[in-house]
Amino acid sequence: MLEIAKPSKNDTSAAALPYDSSAVSIWKNRTFLAVFSSYSLSLLGNTFHSIALNLWVLQTTGSAKLMSVVLITHLVISMLFGSFAGTFADRTDRRTLMWISDAVRFVLVAAIAVLIYLPNVPFAYIVLLTGLVAFAGVFRTPAFQASLVEIVGKEQITQAVGAISISDNIIRISGFALGGIAVAAVGGAFAIAIDAATFLLSAILLLIAGKFPYQAPKDEGIAKTSFKDDLAAGFHYVWKEPFAKAAVLLLPLVMFFFLSTFMLIQVMAVKVWHAQPFVFGLMEACIPLGYVIGSILIMRLDTRLKSRGKWTLWSVILMGPLFIAISFMTSASSALPLILLVGFLFSFSTTIIFIALRVAVEPSMQGRVFGLVGALTSVAPPIGLAVFSTLSDLYGPAVIIAASGAAMLLIGMIAYRRFTAIRTFQ
Repeated sequence: MLEIAKPSKNDTSAAALPYDSSAVSIWKNRTFLAVFSSYSLSLLGNTFHSIALNLWVLQTTGSAKLMSVVLITHLVISMLFGSFAGTFADRTDRRTLMWISDAVRFVLVAAIAVLIYLPNVPFAYIVLLTGLVAFAGVFRTPAFQASLVEIVGKEQITQAVGAISISDNIIRISGFALGGIAVAAVGGAFAIAIDAATFLLSAILLLIAGKFPYQAPKDEGIAKTSFKDDLAAGFHYVWKEPFAKAAVLLLPLVMFFFLSTFMLIQVMAVKVWHAQPFVFGLMEACIPLGYVIGSILIMRLDTRLKSRGKWTLWSVILMGPLFIAISFMTSASSALPLILLVGFLFSFSTTIIFIALRVAVEPSMQGRVFGLVGALTSVAPPIGLAVFSTLSDLYGPAVIIAASGAAMLLIGMIAYRRFTAIRTFQ
């Protein structure tokens, strides 16, 4: 069983710093509010930038191929540099790394807006700047994920992760919608200029946040290791530490099957169920709504929710039969309750793991662990979408949804048996 030992009052080690039984609510924590707002703005900038740039490419060139170049650029950079960025986040001040990342993206995205506004600018310049934006952004994610425990302490980590999960869903949905509206209303250049402003505001909020209250002091007397050694140490830690290893294996698999299967459910709604636009909209809202409900429940129950690791693994297991049941539905309306429940289970199968990682993983290693998780979870969904869409064209969406559900059921059962570190997390 994964137990958390309370440190003594005289213990000033890095491991002890995150604990504070008298910690105020996260909503009264000025540093958390500033960083949370910064994260939300940065995420809004990411989603806004993605849809605005993609729509501009389609509107100006009409080429889906060129749009895919932009998407692939982001994907490749996230995959190649996730662990590199995570190692960097463990070797430097994470707050500084975050605001520099936002400031650099502000400059780069503003440059993209200028180039889009100018006539006859080679598309290669847009791709180059997009790659640099992705490279700067890849440093922010592990730095933010690893810094949460430095901001709120381990006693408040469930509340913080739950709040971020809710923000994630709301902003990803609204960001895509707002990006599309902005491009249609004011054009691609001005829409991307608005996007640049979100990164600037995010950087300012991080500067306002001040020093993180639970940040461990730097050890002056310890010899510094090389970047290469730290990078290797991160992979070694994940391989040897049971919880980190289990999470790095399980999360990409859940993302792979869940997102790919939901895409096929959308295909089925159009091609098989012939869903009306209103019903299709409700179906689109079911997943994030279920996820938000689950995240709120996790926040409210906090430590009163016992055997959280079992809740996580049972959620993975139960999503399998639900996908199989959805594949047999004859209409989108009848599938809505099942889709809502899948969104709820998806929250439990991911949010609790992200909470546990911050408890189980050493603070000095969290950047590297989250960097690796981010790299794998970013590459899994696009691969899944490509594979599942190809199979759907050959055998139909219902067959592949059922097969995916059976695979999730099997993976969940294997994980429940083999991933003891997750199963015993309290």
